[in-house]
Amino acid sequence: MIKNIKIQISNIKNNWGWAIGCGSGIVVLFFILRLVNLTILPVFCDEAIYIRWAQIMRFEPTLRFLPLSDGKQPLFMWFMIPFLSFFFDPLVAGRMVSVLAGFGSLIGIFLLTLQLFKNIKISLLTCLFYVISPFTVFFDRMALVDSLLAMFGIWVLYFGILLVRYQRLDLAMISGAILGGALLTKSPAYFFVLLLPITAVFLPFKKNKFLLIQLIKLVGLWLVSYFIAYAIYNILRLGPNFQMIALRNKDYVFPLSHLFTNPLDPFKSHIVEIWQWYGIFLTWPVFFLGLMGIFLLLKKNWKIGILIFSWWFIPLLFQAEFAKVFTARYILFSVPFFLIFIGFFLGFIFEKVKSSFLIFFILLILSFLPLKFDFLILKSPNDAPLPRNERAGYLEEWTAGTGIKEAASFLKERAKEKKVLVGTEGYFGTLPDGLMIYLEKVPNINIIGIGLYPDKVPLPLIEGFKDNEVYLLINDERLSLRPEEHGLKLIASYPKTQRENGTRQSLLLLKLEKVQEK
Repeated sequence: MIKNIKIQISNIKNNWGWAIGCGSGIVVLFFILRLVNLTILPVFCDEAIYIRWAQIMRFEPTLRFLPLSDGKQPLFMWFMIPFLSFFFDPLVAGRMVSVLAGFGSLIGIFLLTLQLFKNIKISLLTCLFYVISPFTVFFDRMALVDSLLAMFGIWVLYFGILLVRYQRLDLAMISGAILGGALLTKSPAYFFVLLLPITAVFLPFKKNKFLLIQLIKLVGLWLVSYFIAYAIYNILRLGPNFQMIALRNKDYVFPLSHLFTNPLDPFKSHIVEIWQWYGIFLTWPVFFLGLMGIFLLLKKNWKIGILIFSWWFIPLLFQAEFAKVFTARYILFSVPFFLIFIGFFLGFIFEKVKSSFLIFFILLILSFLPLKFDFLILKSPNDAPLPRNERAGYLEEWTAGTGIKEAASFLKERAKEKKVLVGTEGYFGTLPDGLMIYLEKVPNINIIGIGLYPDKVPLPLIEGFKDNEVYLLINDERLSLRPEEHGLKLIASYPKTQRENGTRQSLLLLKLEKVQEK
């Protein structure tokens, strides 16, 4: 008995040792690229909102559906709540949810490609390019819902394929639960709802007299999945403002009538943006490799090709046509499916190549640009070749929270000596939420929003001057007064990344030293 076990272990080492070694290396590389300098990028506008919601929901159970007030599904924030207990830095807590969601995507990609191709090399190659792709590296390090949505999409497809092949009730129930989780994450999960039936391409359509029975059974199992998914989604009806999801979706998506009134605007510009985002974030050589993989897969295995192409391209097509607001993270959930084409193409090529050294050299060449991009993301984001809109949003404009953490540290020290009142620009978003997440448990500090472009010191700050040290935290381009003329002293200036035109926005921390006479 023991001898047989030793023989089996020896066989595993001989046949799978290289795969286990490569897989372990890929996992280690994943966590290095996701965890090193995790907070090097400043808090982003939406990150500040999500983390602040999670903090509030953590301490007030009656507000567990708070994100519905802005038409957002709350699952990402629910997942964040326990992390706030483990990590001192709330930004780390929020971003760790995305890191783990990315790891869930990595496991899902491995199992999905293994189920599709029955080829461990293709699976490992796809996983490798998921790990090093700057597209996934960048967003797996942000406290945004898109990595979680991408993870759910991969697992919905994986269990959808299993459901078609094995037609079991337990698989239908699992598929429905995962689909329900996607619907609790973000509205584009409806793409997964619509695309799930495409997995029927794996039914044996030729020379099978039981095909009709199998199809009827499959439809019944899909109905079970959809029933469970929407039962989970309707948990949101337990909270107030459920209707806000549909209302806020209208702010982001054109109605269907747009297709018949003005179909090319903004379709043409969005298609160009998608092309650029894929080329820049994947790097152009890797992107073109994936495009060649599409044609090769459709030629070699049309069923798998149609399925993966549909899950990748159809959502992009619809978003290009109907999206009012469009950024790179909105298409993140499509990226893992495109990476499958890359893994398949390289797997096919490497089957023809007998030299291990040549294979290693090719991978080294293809990995150079992505890894260089990744290195800049981890060490010097200002120098990373980010797409224009992403660079502006995450590094240059008011949505970038440069200096907020430093200002919070200063204010925290001042609060040890005296009560502090802080006015910030806006009422929602980067400020004041970005400041609140760092000062959540600090006594003697009160933070209020004062709106945009103030031309005088707001009345609440003047009224609080008697009993508090009063500060104003605002971006210089949103300040419509001269600080020195209104009794404001500059304490600190936190410059953001320089724009292409040479200008630079700065976050200003101002102290009210005297109240001007009326």
